[in-house]
Amino acid sequence: MKRSPMELAAIATAAVPGLAPTGVATLPDDGNDFDSVLIVDASGNRWRVRSPLHEDASMRLETELAALRAFSAGIRASLPFALPSVAGTVRQGPLRTFVYNHLPGKQYSLEDLVGLGSRCAKDLGSVMAAIHSMPSSAIDRADLPAYTAEQVRQRRLNELDAAATTGMIPSRLLRRWEHALEDVALWRFNATAIHGDLHEDQLLIADAKVVAVNGWTDLQVGDPADDFAWLAAVHEQSFAEAAFESYVAVRGDRADPHIMRRAALAAEFALAQWLVKAIASGDAARITEAKVMLEELDSDIAEYGGQPISVVEPPRAPRPEPEATPAPSPKVSPATPVTFAVPSAARNEENDEDVDESQDEASTAAPVEAETSAIKVVPAPVSAASGPRATPPVPAKAPVKPAEAPKPAAPSPAKPTKPDEAPKPAAPSPAKPTKPEEAAKSPGTAAPDAPKKASAAEPETNAIPIQKLDPK
Repeated sequence: MKRSPMELAAIATAAVPGLAPTGVATLPDDGNDFDSVLIVDASGNRWRVRSPLHEDASMRLETELAALRAFSAGIRASLPFALPSVAGTVRQGPLRTFVYNHLPGKQYSLEDLVGLGSRCAKDLGSVMAAIHSMPSSAIDRADLPAYTAEQVRQRRLNELDAAATTGMIPSRLLRRWEHALEDVALWRFNATAIHGDLHEDQLLIADAKVVAVNGWTDLQVGDPADDFAWLAAVHEQSFAEAAFESYVAVRGDRADPHIMRRAALAAEFALAQWLVKAIASGDAARITEAKVMLEELDSDIAEYGGQPISVVEPPRAPRPEPEATPAPSPKVSPATPVTFAVPSAARNEENDEDVDESQDEASTAAPVEAETSAIKVVPAPVSAASGPRATPPVPAKAPVKPAEAPKPAAPSPAKPTKPDEAPKPAAPSPAKPTKPEEAAKSPGTAAPDAPKKASAAEPETNAIPIQKLDPK
């Protein structure tokens, strides 16, 4: 049951005889567990009052009382900050309200604390190093919890299982946390004395220095990263880095290099722990708020990746590969053959035979030849006439006009083609077909009145010479 500041001031007068409050103001605290106020008396002294809201919170205050009594005068003198002391208590049913003596300094919000700059960050690192250097024997005497590194990891795994059973944790976060908890290298550390509930509300600041630390309800031997969890959530990471560098400078080789990774994990996992507590208490508003915050965290990690929390990076889900597109097969076109002009008489005699053969060959598809720039020589049909075999003439450079008869001059060598150019077929002479009985007299394409100089010696050339046929 929540109490008003005036009710808490009246309870404080019962806990501390002679206390006469002249002013009261609320103090920031865990609103789900405690009501806190600051009381000012007639002498100007300040008193802090904490009243639990349920039995679990009351037990935490009892634990803090045992912890403060465990701090001997020697331990208090060795610390660079002041510790609270209990001035009095009063019990109301199962709950017990505590009144603490005044401590110097002022509370700052997280944004204002970061605004104090690197000087405050370095001092904060030294304060945290001093807390982790406290002897664990004091915690043992107070019969407070003590956990090894493996026990800390196992407790986190059990809490993860409990959070997963709610069905309200995004799957990406579950995989991320589970991988970090199974990363053995991350959990190799030496357990130390820790505050257990350290954050900006527990610090009292004066002149950018930490002068007092409150809230020792969770003092224990455990993971030092838990005291850095609130710094891992700071947007200005340079502040957290400066505090950690100062911490390492004090602790030296005893400082764990993976503290900030586990601190980031603890900061994220705190939302799941809060959700589980809200479900256990049946607080619908807190459940909704926890779900929204978890969804926002999941969205941020999906977009920005989040802070690294594992020494060994988790395997990434393989991206779906696009369907393989078959490479286009090269277009295969038959090479352009170089044909030679054939005597018209021979073509006419073979015409009938070619028609029959072409009809048979048309039904069979010609094989596809690879694209090439080589010259293919197609043999010309051979005349069935008796006598020496005629040699085809060299291809002409250009087709002869129909109105002009081909000249009997010696053929010139064909113009060489470039390697990257396909040769062009020569067009045959459009001479009129001759009758079979005239083929023996005139096997070539020369005119009847051609001069006899064609039989003269031909110049030296690589062209294929034309041989005359024996008229017999």
